[in-house]
Amino acid sequence: MRKLAWIAGIVVSVGATLGAQEVPKFAFSAGAGFTTPVAAAGNNLDMGWNLRAGFGTYFTREFGVNLDFGFDRMGITSSQLTSLGYAGGDSDVFSVTLNPIVHLLPHGPVDIYATGGGGFYHYYQNFTQPAVVTGFGFNPFFGPFPYTGVANVTVASYSTNKPGIDAGMGVAFGHKWGGKFFAEARWDRIFLNNGYKFDFVPVTFGFRR
Repeated sequence: MRKLAWIAGIVVSVGATLGAQEVPKFAFSAGAGFTTPVAAAGNNLDMGWNLRAGFGTYFTREFGVNLDFGFDRMGITSSQLTSLGYAGGDSDVFSVTLNPIVHLLPHGPVDIYATGGGGFYHYYQNFTQPAVVTGFGFNPFFGPFPYTGVANVTVASYSTNKPGIDAGMGVAFGHKWGGKFFAEARWDRIFLNNGYKFDFVPVTFGFRR
């Protein structure tokens, strides 16, 4: 009887050890997609694109924490450019956010997860106009030579650093811990001056582990 109890104890210990090893300590993700401005931002900006990357750690199969880095670029609408008297322009957002993540189906080939948190947002906008520019080029036979051309140059810009929050959900397909391809949508809000808020929704496709 003692021998059976001893064997059972070994089996349980080995199983617990293997189960613990099955959960990776390190998490990372990378992807790209499109970004849609919403609410007040949707009246002033066009749809753009985004890049995302992050890393973090798992505490259990279901729960982890990630430090996420994002870059979003959205164009300024033609109607706004016309009213302001500029030929072109865009808005960029660089973000660093700390986001807990909860995996709702961590054991199978298809996982649904929720994430959200907040952090630092750097917002930058610039307006451009076509202008004549001069410079020097180089030809292997004739050597350096001056040139004149037309290019868009920045004539006005603005940037600010503000806090913000984000929340979203995603679905991932693939091996349980070998990595999965994911599709994810988040809602981001930047708290600007005088109570104004900048809302946008990045939709990202990529790979995560």
